[in-house]
Amino acid sequence: MRGNVVKRGKCEKAEKARRKEGPRVREGDDGLRLGAADIGGELGARATLVQFSSAFCQPCRATRRTLEQVAGMVEGVAHVEVDAEAHLALVRALDITATPTVLVLDAAGRVVRRAAGQPRKADVIAALGAAV
Repeated sequence: MRGNVVKRGKCEKAEKARRKEGPRVREGDDGLRLGAADIGGELGARATLVQFSSAFCQPCRATRRTLEQVAGMVEGVAHVEVDAEAHLALVRALDITATPTVLVLDAAGRVVRRAAGQPRKADVIAALGAAV
């Protein structure tokens, strides 16, 4: 029992430190393209926000709300949520190592940005600038 408490404390400290750093963002994946069949949802006319989530991930819920708000604000932008546990082959192929991870796809399905961690609305809007 004591071991779980120590582990939980370390996890909570690591999560707090990660939140302070903000999401880890990187440029696209060298022209990698994803289609509707790959992500299980239709691509947006201008861009698509693809969110990889897991069932018990609290930041994933907040990320979902943020991405839905942005998709509702920007015409032609779709939000697709992918259950990481149910799509392990895709998670491995895309080297998704944490949830939430967000991929920003352009209209052709090319990955132009990706970020691990809970994004701020302003960061998502800025990332969309690279896609549209």
